[in-house]
Amino acid sequence: MPDIVLTTLNAKFIHAAFGLRYLFANLGGLQPRALIAEFDINQRPLEIAEKLLASAPKIIGFGTYIWNVAETTAVIAVIKRVRPEIKIILGGPEVSYETGGQPIVALADYVITGEADFKFAEVCRELLLAVRQNLPKIIPAELPDFSRLVLPYDFYSDADLAHRIVYVEASRGCPFTCEFCLSSLDIPVRQVPLDEFLAAMQKLLDRGLKQFKFVDRTFNLHIATSRTILEFFLARHQPGNFYHFELVPDRLPVELREIIARFPPGALQFEVGVQTFNPEVGQNISRRQDYERMADNFDFLRTQTSIHIHADLIVGLPGETVDSFASGFDRLIALGPQEIQVGILKRLRGTPISRHDAEWQMVYHPQPTYEILQNRLIDFATMQRLRRFAKYWDLVGNSGNFVATAPLIWRRASPFHSFLRFGDWLFTRLGRTDTIALARLAELLFEFLTGELKLEAKSTAETLWRDYQRGGRRDAPEFLREFLSAKAVTRPQAEKSSLPKRQARHSAQY
Repeated sequence: MPDIVLTTLNAKFIHAAFGLRYLFANLGGLQPRALIAEFDINQRPLEIAEKLLASAPKIIGFGTYIWNVAETTAVIAVIKRVRPEIKIILGGPEVSYETGGQPIVALADYVITGEADFKFAEVCRELLLAVRQNLPKIIPAELPDFSRLVLPYDFYSDADLAHRIVYVEASRGCPFTCEFCLSSLDIPVRQVPLDEFLAAMQKLLDRGLKQFKFVDRTFNLHIATSRTILEFFLARHQPGNFYHFELVPDRLPVELREIIARFPPGALQFEVGVQTFNPEVGQNISRRQDYERMADNFDFLRTQTSIHIHADLIVGLPGETVDSFASGFDRLIALGPQEIQVGILKRLRGTPISRHDAEWQMVYHPQPTYEILQNRLIDFATMQRLRRFAKYWDLVGNSGNFVATAPLIWRRASPFHSFLRFGDWLFTRLGRTDTIALARLAELLFEFLTGELKLEAKSTAETLWRDYQRGGRRDAPEFLREFLSAKAVTRPQAEKSSLPKRQARHSAQY
């Protein structure tokens, strides 16, 4: 039976906990006395507690995040009622700042703030070996030296590699100071020793891993390192391999462009944090970016490569009006990324965005995920409309199910205002933003386009049917059939793609 259980509640089963594996890899001599137990937030707290207690551990370490803190608090409350002698150690970004007053902190025995790769093992040794009994409750962790860290990749199981998202990192930290982001507090940027990192990636490739999700906040910060990593994967690329990177949007010099252009279609996805096109808002949140250079980079990626671009914009930033956000959204649409994530501003613990609370009358939800409710420029009712806009956009604009049909919503008009109108109409019809079957969503989209916008039914139906097949669907929905020719209905099924589903739909040709 283990003395130490490392655990967390993932957002979904498909996510494999990267942080737990780092902690486990660096337990040293305590590793044989420990195990990893992963759950997800959809499991019942009582059942999670039962499974954790079945191992009869002396210490349980919980990875605590914005998405799981409420459920984790419930699990710990049960454990402390049943087995109060078990030492509970918390770590993770949600408990690394503003610990005072947090119910989960009150329940725990110890909280390690910061990067706990070494500190967790140190605290466990002291508790198990009774080195000292007067540990403080809040224990700050020093930044770990990457040259001493044991990398965690051997502790992804074969099942993880086959069925879950596997996270990797070549660096930690961020040189920028964007006030909404916890990464802005992680200074300086630290690199994993490159030879050791590439050797670990080779082992993952040899074990059959196809999809690599890099969590580096600024993968293209150090150009020589970025190029070496890209060249490494290109030289070993096999059909079906997929690599995700987060990029600084205005930093794509020729030496990176040259290697990026050589990747085959669908192999690369770049997550590009734009956040705002309003320079005054950028100044408010301490975010600097060159918009002209960014536009040139987008143009290169869209016209000279087959990269899948996932771009981010944030609703609710201090100083951002609905009109300025609309302008930025329309500008981003024109740049042509396959996906635009419309995020709602969150007031993460420890971030300096709180300095704007008084001036801009920022009001956030008191419970996780701490999303903005209203501010001086956007009232609550409007913020709710924008929140629905974001959710419907993900279903229609980002999903890849309506690649050709979605632009019909904003033909010759503002994409933002046109889609906002569609979102308002859709919410009036449905009264919800989730659990919408794809066939029902397609039918409502067709109704909006032909009824509200008066588009010609036959051509709209043909466009929607082509889109509907992107996910491998072969039977035309009943509401479309009267508008489709027999030839269109019997269109052969496209070849199955080895890409992730959403990216495959975006790249499917009809």
